[in-house]
Amino acid sequence: MSTIVKESNVRDLEILANRLRRDSLRSTNEAGSGHPTSCFSCAEIMSTLFFDEMEVNADNAKSLANDHFILSKGHAAPIYWAVLKEAGVSTDEELLELREFDSQQEGHPTPRSEWVDVATGSLGQGLSAGVGMALLDKREGRSNRTYVLCGDGEVAEGSIWEAASLASAMGLSNLATIVDVNGYGQTGETLYHHDLEVYRSRFEAFGWNAIIVDGHDVEALLDAYQQFDYEQERPTAIIAKTVKGKGVESLEGSEGAHGKAAPNFEEALNAIPDEETEGKVRFKPSDRAVTRREPNAESSLEYPSDKYEGEESVSLRKAFGSALESLGELRDDVWAFDGDVMNSTYSQNFQKRFPERFVESYIAEQNMVGMATGFSALGTVPFLSTFAAFLSRAHDQIRMAAVSRSNLKFAGTHVGVATGEDGPSQMGLEDIAMFRCLPGSLVLQPSDARSVYGCMNLMMEHRGISYLRVARPSVENLRSKGNWEYRIGGSHTLLSSEEDEVAIVASGVTVHYALDAAEQLAKKGVNARVIDCYSLKPIDGDTLRKTAEEIGKILIVEDHYKEGGLGEAVCHELRNLTCSTTHLYVDDVPRSGSQSRLSEAFGIDAKAIVRAA
Repeated sequence: MSTIVKESNVRDLEILANRLRRDSLRSTNEAGSGHPTSCFSCAEIMSTLFFDEMEVNADNAKSLANDHFILSKGHAAPIYWAVLKEAGVSTDEELLELREFDSQQEGHPTPRSEWVDVATGSLGQGLSAGVGMALLDKREGRSNRTYVLCGDGEVAEGSIWEAASLASAMGLSNLATIVDVNGYGQTGETLYHHDLEVYRSRFEAFGWNAIIVDGHDVEALLDAYQQFDYEQERPTAIIAKTVKGKGVESLEGSEGAHGKAAPNFEEALNAIPDEETEGKVRFKPSDRAVTRREPNAESSLEYPSDKYEGEESVSLRKAFGSALESLGELRDDVWAFDGDVMNSTYSQNFQKRFPERFVESYIAEQNMVGMATGFSALGTVPFLSTFAAFLSRAHDQIRMAAVSRSNLKFAGTHVGVATGEDGPSQMGLEDIAMFRCLPGSLVLQPSDARSVYGCMNLMMEHRGISYLRVARPSVENLRSKGNWEYRIGGSHTLLSSEEDEVAIVASGVTVHYALDAAEQLAKKGVNARVIDCYSLKPIDGDTLRKTAEEIGKILIVEDHYKEGGLGEAVCHELRNLTCSTTHLYVDDVPRSGSQSRLSEAFGIDAKAIVRAA
């Protein structure tokens, strides 16, 4: 890392800061939009970080030897693109394509640029990703540092403090956040404006080493970077007092300038000095001997046919825990994340077997998802498990993980009214909709223990956001019915005949209700086809359309609210066909009660299916 620098180098870094300002101004002017004043306030921070402090291989953006940088205040993206131009890893032409459709240099950072590890711009999330990257480096024995640049406005977000709390508890002395306290947000002053002591006291209360500096003083910044607290194993917060719009007097501290190109471009450009540095501008290469992690050879989980021998019914969450442990044996790039419910999700199996690859996130789901996004950026495969209902509070982090093209695997347990006596606060009833709406997502719902293993193989096959919906109760093993090949976008037809008069389409626990109903219907002389849609997104459109054409009557039953679940997915596939559809779903806020009482009350049990058929 850097040592006390020569006076000539300090001057070069000051010159570089102004060049970054000029390029941020030029690119936002060319785009006609952007956040130049937010870039100006952090210019010295960026010049000192990238051209003196950090170690980065210019020819390998994804090297595990690199220090990591996350621009949590993502609206300042133009100054990051200016850094890449100064370092010679992008061109002036690319700089001036800011915000254009074909440009990788977007309005907020996304991994369309190889120099971006995680997408930012939804404020308050970058620190969690940084905690994840720093933790993974520490667990795997690397000496990298992770730097996260936050704005003072986003420090109002609770996810910042979830991340801050866990970072100190885990002793992440290889992590630093620099808070650019320019005093202004979008519409006016930030909560504490320039009261830097508030920020310092809060970070210190969370166990951080907190340092106040003048964010436009290059020497002060360089000195602050030397004050990482390795001895006490504490992360470092550098609280930098800055001026929004610094360098252009007409823009400094202006409340109406946020998110706009400078109104008087030539005047603003002329106000910023244009000088050449004495030394060559480049990233400081890393000499760390770190080999890129090679992914394991592809391996598939084999269902242990004797594991549940003699058990008439098996809890799906218990099967998930067993399958996750088995996956950990096959793949040493698989990690497990928990939100203080590992004895309910059975991820405790993984924790006991592979504690070095288990991350206890405690009751902080937003930070759990953010950390896992950081892990994914460094090439691991994170599995995150908690109650499905609790994932809803982290939906923005999950949404941004999809923007980051993160390879995250989610398991949501305690879904639907089948959760029973715990009541509606614990019941995931919106979760299918929440994950189906994400671009490129895979949504799966197993119906028995064997199906859990098959679906988890599909999650590993899929690159991107995957969601496994795992019910709480024990269910019958369906090993005697249907074929057991699994494919993304597949289904299993469990009962079928040429005389079928109605098709019952179900998923998860409602598959068992459907089979019971089909048995009752058969006694009444009505043949029913039963289709298990274990793949909810993509759904098996071919089978559904063929069934609709053959039978013409489709009955859909699901333990989920009406909107966004199985019913809407099926009806979308059948939208151009002439057939009759009936949809059974949870139609109101549920209450405590037994699984059987609740499924009866909300009209999704076998009796309700028989009536509808």
